[in-house]
Amino acid sequence: MDPHLLRTFVSVARCGSFSDAAHELGFTPSAVSEHIASLEADLRTSLLTRRPVMLTSAGARLLEHAGPLLLRLDAARADVERLSGAGAARLVAGASPLAMTPRIAAALDRVRQAHPATRATVRILGRREIPAAVASGALDLGLIDGSATPADALPLPEVGPLTAVTVAEAPLVVALPTGHPLARRLGLRLADLADAPWLDAPDAAMPLAQLRAVGRSDGFRASLTYEGTDVRGLLALTAAGHGLALLPHPATKGVPGIVATPLIAPRLVHRTELLHGPAVDGPARTLAAVVTGDRHRYG
Repeated sequence: MDPHLLRTFVSVARCGSFSDAAHELGFTPSAVSEHIASLEADLRTSLLTRRPVMLTSAGARLLEHAGPLLLRLDAARADVERLSGAGAARLVAGASPLAMTPRIAAALDRVRQAHPATRATVRILGRREIPAAVASGALDLGLIDGSATPADALPLPEVGPLTAVTVAEAPLVVALPTGHPLARRLGLRLADLADAPWLDAPDAAMPLAQLRAVGRSDGFRASLTYEGTDVRGLLALTAAGHGLALLPHPATKGVPGIVATPLIAPRLVHRTELLHGPAVDGPARTLAAVVTGDRHRYG
């Protein structure tokens, strides 16, 4: 199966339109139609109905495979380019909101001093976007955060060969508004908060789906959904009484109207991990050495 045809197929399936896919890909509608017809001829089955444009059962099954296949091709290209030294004068780092800390900012400054000609870019992305972006080469390095037991690494999707190195850990706290009935507690158990109103902020706090899994409860319902990466905005909503949020303690320091109460059960920590592919060199290698402190691995 030609990867170019697969990319066209994925675009048509996502857009639900041959013309919209053509606009997205920079092709003519007739070229898109020819790509789909060629792919269907290769597989000897219909993948899409035309009016309306919908996936057939075979098309739906192919779509399940197409995303991972294309991602692995992008990852292979990026890996070879890294190994050959292509793009060594650039540094594109991605970070989830809670992973972008003053320590990381200071590390970037040290990289700038060591590689003054480097064009550096930092992208704040959702947690789920970063592993795929690192694997495909869109990012040279990624910094992700999440909650886990002290002995466990953060779970990663199967997107290609990635190395994950822990760079920081912090205690988790429940962010409460000042004056909340639980604000005077010295510690809180997650099980006792299942019926409380929560902010659903999957990219800026611990996702509620994970709270339900960890707390083994169907509770932890959202009183408000927060679609964004600005942690300060999230805490402003908490301070105003819209709902609770589970965050690393450093993220709540100095925020007016917030009381940060330690989570004492279950035993979880907030962890930040560095992600990179099999080959890491140039400015990216310098940043990895500074952030992890592992000069033996990245020296």
